[in-house]
Formats: sequence, C-alpha cells, structure tokens
Amino acid sequence: MEHETHSERREHEAHHHGHAPHAPHEHHEHHGGGVSWAMAAKATLHCLTGCAIGEVLGMIIGTALGWGTAPTMALAIVLAFFFGYSLTLWAVVRAGVGLRTAIGVALAADTLSITVMEIVDNGVLLLVPGAMEAHLSDALFWGALAFAFAIAFLVTTPVNKWMIGRGKGHAVVHQYHH
Repeated sequence: MEHETHSERREHEAHHHGHAPHAPHEHHEHHGGGVSWAMAAKATLHCLTGCAIGEVLGMIIGTALGWGTAPTMALAIVLAFFFGYSLTLWAVVRAGVGLRTAIGVALAADTLSITVMEIVDNGVLLLVPGAMEAHLSDALFWGALAFAFAIAFLVTTPVNKWMIGRGKGHAVVHQYHH
C-alpha cells in the first residue's frame, strides 16, 4: 500500500519530528557560496579559542621547564590541536552524538582550520624579532602572540568560509546543532 491515511501520515510526522535530515537548511546556508562572513568568523573564533588555549598552555609549560624554542613550539602546536579538537568534540557529544562519530566530525571539521591557523600564527611569531625569546612576563610575548592570533584569524576565516560553502569544515558540525 503506497498511500498513507491521514492519521498514519500524522503519526509518521510526529515520530520523525526533530529527527529529519537538515538538507533544506544546509542547502540554503552552506552551498552555492551563501555562507556569511559572520558564520565563517564564528567557526574561526571557535578554532582560535582551542588553539589559543593549547598554545598558551604549551608556552607556559615549555617556558616553566626551561625548554628551547623548538620543543616549546612543538608542545604548543600539539596542545593547540588537542584543545581545538576537544572543543568541537565536546559540542558534538553534547548534541547526543556517539564518541566515535564525534571524533570523526571533529577531525573533519577542524583539521584544515587548525593547520592553517598554526602555520600562520607560529610563522608570525617566528618573524617577530625577539618574540620566541621573550618570557611570559614580557609585554613582547603577549603582544606578539595577540598579533599572531589576529593575523591567523584573518587568514583562516576565508578558508573556513570556503570550506563551509562546500559543506565541509564547520558545516559538518553545524548539522549537529539543534
């Protein structure tokens, strides 16, 4: 029987309420270049938050242990990826997605964004004279870090806009937000 009765149709709709795929929503917002700069900036700020937590923590630990530039930077980058992925993972798991799926979503959503951000902000830090030798108590350290994050934000936002416009990056996370 191909045709549903009116009550069967209502029961079917009630059963699927809130569980329908987000296709209509995604199409108007994520495809065809209709992605707003505000959406891209929000995704980039999300990424920047995780990166900043990881990098600052890495620099604090490396400096406190008296490490040189290379190991401190390596730790900061590893922690930037860890915290960047963790923020997305936390949000997706909170939306009711299983951990295994959430890990895949976080990797798909954030890998390119975090990579671009880390290359740019660490590159900027290496270019600012004295930034890598500055101590946590030096204004140069914090000023150079803020400057590096600002440049990384400006470079990464168009990358995120492009990715979201193709249904990738934070578009993958967006489908789990209700």
